[in-house]
Amino acid sequence: MPGKPYQSKLAPHEAEIFELRDKGVTYRAIAEQLSLRHALNVTHNAVFSFLKTRGPTRGGGRLFYEGFSPDIREQLLKRITAEWTHDSTAIEGNTLTLGETIKVLELGLTVSGKPLKDHQEVYGHAHAIDLIYAMIARAEISEDDLCDLHRSIMHQAPVDAMNPIGAWKRDYNGTTGARDGKSIYMEYAEPAAIPRLMKRWLGDFNGTEKCTGRPEQAIAAYVRAHMIFVRIHPFFDGNGRMARLLANIPVLRGGFPPVVVPAERRSDYIGLLWEYQNDAGTIRPGSRLMPPHPAIRQMEKLLKNEWTKTVSLVEEALRRQAARSHK
Repeated sequence: MPGKPYQSKLAPHEAEIFELRDKGVTYRAIAEQLSLRHALNVTHNAVFSFLKTRGPTRGGGRLFYEGFSPDIREQLLKRITAEWTHDSTAIEGNTLTLGETIKVLELGLTVSGKPLKDHQEVYGHAHAIDLIYAMIARAEISEDDLCDLHRSIMHQAPVDAMNPIGAWKRDYNGTTGARDGKSIYMEYAEPAAIPRLMKRWLGDFNGTEKCTGRPEQAIAAYVRAHMIFVRIHPFFDGNGRMARLLANIPVLRGGFPPVVVPAERRSDYIGLLWEYQNDAGTIRPGSRLMPPHPAIRQMEKLLKNEWTKTVSLVEEALRRQAARSHK
């Protein structure tokens, strides 16, 4: 079935349209310029609709927050940071609500009755998001990048020689679950294996194919990076928050807004991680990084369904931008 007329008219000029939007040119002015240059006779509504089809749900070869007016972009990034920070820290037990998280980040307030640790986690995670945005532009990320990110995540955590911040773990760690009515303790990778395993993880991660315009591939890249990272568990603490941040790098590079795991889906999310890790077993230097398992596809489905949270924030920002161009 043929596409809409404006789509076929504008598609050859996509790069030019994005360049104009990045300069802050309004939709109406873009339509006028294109009509003059290429005799297209398109309206500002056609330009807006065209850009939207290449926007948040498909990726457009540029970062999701580009092309907005400075104030709209700032508010979009603040809202996404608040949602991302709240949900990721809440999964780990942080008690601050979304509203309280916004107050802490926006106003620097201390919420009465809530632990200082919870406030520090929020500040640390928000700063870690800034580090992730900085990493997007790099061709590869390094061990130093991971350590810097861990220092941010563990903002003002107590110093402990056996539980170093910004360095690989020095002691064993694991998690407890249940199967067939019995409790099971599952050990993560042993400390001595971490340098070799993380070298493999970095090689695999840095070799991720670009996901531009391909949401299914972006979700798959997220799940792969995340599930291998938490299976290794290279740090003594903060591995879940680290994984949910790092796994979004290929997503963001693809032009999509971040994938945020909602705190409301905590049980389903942790259940899938437990099922996969327990069946795959403790990872060792010679192990396959990501053995196939039904939980992988189930995790992809969960995340794809919940991606609408950040996508909707971008779409709202697009509507606000379009409304201005109509004035």
